[in-house]
Amino acid sequence: MDIHEYQAKEILAGFGVNIPRGGVAYSPEQAAYRTTEIGGRGWAVKAQIHSGARGKAGGIILCTDANQVQDAAADLLGKRLVTHQTGPKGKLVHRLYVEEASSIKSEYYLGFVLDRKSERVMVVASAAGGMEIEEISQSEPDSVIRLVVEPAVGMQPFQAREMAFGLGIDAALMGQATTTILACYRAFRDLDATMVEINPLVVTDDDNIVALDAKMSFDDNALFRRPEVSELRDKSQEEPRETKATDRGLSYVGLDGNIGCMINGAGLAMATMDMIKHAGGEPANFLDIGGGATPERVEKAFNLVLSDEGIDAILINIFAGINRCDWVAEGVIEAVRKAEPDIPVIVRLSGTNVEEGRRLIRECGLAIISAETLSEAAELAVSSVGADATPKTASTGA
Repeated sequence: MDIHEYQAKEILAGFGVNIPRGGVAYSPEQAAYRTTEIGGRGWAVKAQIHSGARGKAGGIILCTDANQVQDAAADLLGKRLVTHQTGPKGKLVHRLYVEEASSIKSEYYLGFVLDRKSERVMVVASAAGGMEIEEISQSEPDSVIRLVVEPAVGMQPFQAREMAFGLGIDAALMGQATTTILACYRAFRDLDATMVEINPLVVTDDDNIVALDAKMSFDDNALFRRPEVSELRDKSQEEPRETKATDRGLSYVGLDGNIGCMINGAGLAMATMDMIKHAGGEPANFLDIGGGATPERVEKAFNLVLSDEGIDAILINIFAGINRCDWVAEGVIEAVRKAEPDIPVIVRLSGTNVEEGRRLIRECGLAIISAETLSEAAELAVSSVGADATPKTASTGA
C-alpha cells in the first residue's frame, strides 16, 4: 500500500526526521490560508498523487505570494497528472500539500527497500539527489552507496555515520545526518514498510538536514496489525478493479491484452499467461482466487474478471488441492447463468474432484467450453477471439 507525501512526512517526523512546515489543502482558498499558517516568503504547492516525477509533470508549483498559491491550487485540483509511473491515464489530483520553500545548499538521495534476494533491508544513498534512483544508477553509478542491514541487530549508528561520510556530508552535520538515517530505518522496521524514500534529502542554507520529499510503501499482508497505517489508504489513487478485488480478499493484476484469466496460485497464473502468449494471445489480467474457494467466492471472482471492458474471452484454470473442482464448477455455472456473458468462457479443471467438476460443466447446458490441458485451454481461448488476438479495448494496466 502506498501513501501520500504529506502522510509519509508526518510519519517520519514522528520518528525524528526534520521536515519543512506545511499543510494539506482541498480547495484553492484553503491552500491560500495555509500560507498564513506556515509563514515565510515562498511556498511550494504540491499535487498529492501516488507517483514520483510530479515536478516533471507540472505537479509542483513554486509561489511567492498567497494569490499565486491560490491560482496554482486552482490549476492543480481536478487535474489529471500523467507521469512515467502512472501510465497514460494518469492520476486525478484531489488534494494538495502547501509547504514552505527551502533554500537548498546540497541534495542527496536516501532510500530503504526490502531486498528479497538477500532477505535483508537494503539502504541505498547517493550524493546525486533530486533524480530517480534508476537515473542515478545509470548516469552516476559510482555515487550510489549500498548497505545491507543485519536483521538480528538492526542498523547501527556507526553504519549511519559511514553512510553520511560516504555522501560527503559536512562533519558538523554528522549528528543530524545520523539521526535522520536511523529514524528512517526505525520507521521502516516498526511499521512493516517495504520502501522508505527521501528524494531529495537536502542541506539548507542555515545548515539543517531536511526531508524535502518522501515516499513510503507498506506490506499489505501486515496492515491488519498496523491500523494507524491502514487508515491512510487512499482508494481514489488505486486501480479500481484491484481495489475491489483486495476488498474481497482476492488478488487482481490488470494487463493490456484481451483474455481474462481466473486462476488459483501465482505460479499457475504465470504459467497460464505464458501459455496464452505461446499460443499467440495476450492476457488482459489475472485474478487469483486463492485456496479454499467456495462457489460464492468463485462467482464474485468471475464477475470481477468479466467487469474488465477490454476482454474478449475468459480462461479459468484451476488446479484444486485445497480447492475442489466441483465447487469451482458450481461457482462458474452460477456466474455464467446470472451474467449471461457474450464472450467465450473456457474452463480447465484439474485436481480434487475433477471428474465431478467436469461433469457439472458438461451437463450444465450453458455455453461453457471445457478443456483438459492448459495448452488446449490457451489455444481455445486464443482461437475464440481471433487468430491475431488483437484487443478491442485495452484494459487499464496495473
